[in-house]
Amino acid sequence: MAFNIGNQQGGVVNNVAGNQTVHGGQSAVFTAGGQEVRGLVRELRASIERTALPPAIEPEVRAELDSLDEEVARPEPDRETVAGRLGRITRLLSSAGALATAGTGLIGPLGALAGWLGALGQPILRAIAG
Repeated sequence: MAFNIGNQQGGVVNNVAGNQTVHGGQSAVFTAGGQEVRGLVRELRASIERTALPPAIEPEVRAELDSLDEEVARPEPDRETVAGRLGRITRLLSSAGALATAGTGLIGPLGALAGWLGALGQPILRAIAG
């Protein structure tokens, strides 16, 4: 049997010819190279621009996005700094009700970036899930 798979992304992907038994569960950590992470930040920015934000938080969200963009453009982004910026963006969007109304447009890139952060992204994932 041959598998011809172009490109896959996911938490855990199993391609099995026959039966598979998993003992002890499966887990994965989302990883992305610098270019993909910058693309996710661009996607997040585009989603936020399509979302009507209250004037009281819009400048702060944009400033955090600008700082986030600068950090992920570095050759070795500091994940703690990224987590802090992304956490603040998530809290601001949540306080404005934007996460509840914008749907996957915001949650997709937020979740992917939080996944890239690994353990540092867990608070963000909990915030967007609830």
